[in-house]
Amino acid sequence: MKCILCGGSTKEFWKSKKREFVECTNCGGIQLLPEFYISKKAEEDRYLTHNNDVEDARYQDFVSPITSRILKEFTPKHKGLDYGCGTGPVVTTELEKEGYFVTLYDPFFHPNTEVLKATYDFIICCEVMEHFYEPKREFSELARRLNLEGKLYCKTSIYSEEIDFDNWYYKNDPTHVFFYTANCLEWIKSNLGFSALEIHPTVIVFYK
Repeated sequence: MKCILCGGSTKEFWKSKKREFVECTNCGGIQLLPEFYISKKAEEDRYLTHNNDVEDARYQDFVSPITSRILKEFTPKHKGLDYGCGTGPVVTTELEKEGYFVTLYDPFFHPNTEVLKATYDFIICCEVMEHFYEPKREFSELARRLNLEGKLYCKTSIYSEEIDFDNWYYKNDPTHVFFYTANCLEWIKSNLGFSALEIHPTVIVFYK
């Protein structure tokens, strides 16, 4: 099959009795074969099991790389979007405590697509991009939703060859369908409407 991100050819990467992943020979992305996708209902049920308590200090600490960057780089006058916010938009909650206004969007829990017609100064995409069934379309749209000099803050676990995929916990979530490499992220930056990219262990930042 073709890579769902860059359209390149893929080769067998890893498989078990229940799931199979292929690797893109162009961008290096790792993707789940579509026949192993779960249903939308099962996907929603899985998200409902997540313990997304916005007052949980551990959860706040987990997202703090994004929160702290936004607090330093934008003011409450700027508009933000929490894309794929889920049931517990903790980044938004922490920013609202400081007077920021952030719009929520989630295809399951905040499905108001009207908010995707506006533009924003910053967009939050925290533990969301690994769920993208159409990453090329999603990132292209996110780039269009950013104002000039805007930033897209992402958080995901990046795959590299140093990772033992057999024992990598991140692949075991049935809702995770695409894993990014540093090369993937560079491809997105160069081809989908972004001007610059920062890759850190705890946060990824795309610049408009």
